[in-house]
Amino acid sequence: MVQTKAERSAAAVKAARTRKRNAKLKAEGAAKTASKRKRTVATKKRSTTAVKKRSVSKRSAPKRKTAVKRRAAPKRKTTVKSKGRKR
Repeated sequence: MVQTKAERSAAAVKAARTRKRNAKLKAEGAAKTASKRKRTVATKKRSTTAVKKRSVSKRSAPKRKTAVKRRAAPKRKTTVKSKGRKR
């Protein structure tokens, strides 16, 4: 299907309008993200500079609690002595 000259110009106008709208939206989004980025950077800086005072008891690293090992069952005496007899 071949476009008429009027249809082609209408499509061009519509495309131009869409491009303009997209550019505007993109600019608005960029402005929003820039302000957000500034805010997050500021909060990060604030959190790193202001070191909270920690109580002495919490300074040492947490100690890992190991599970209590059950004693192994006594092994059966199956080992062979040098002379070849069982113990």
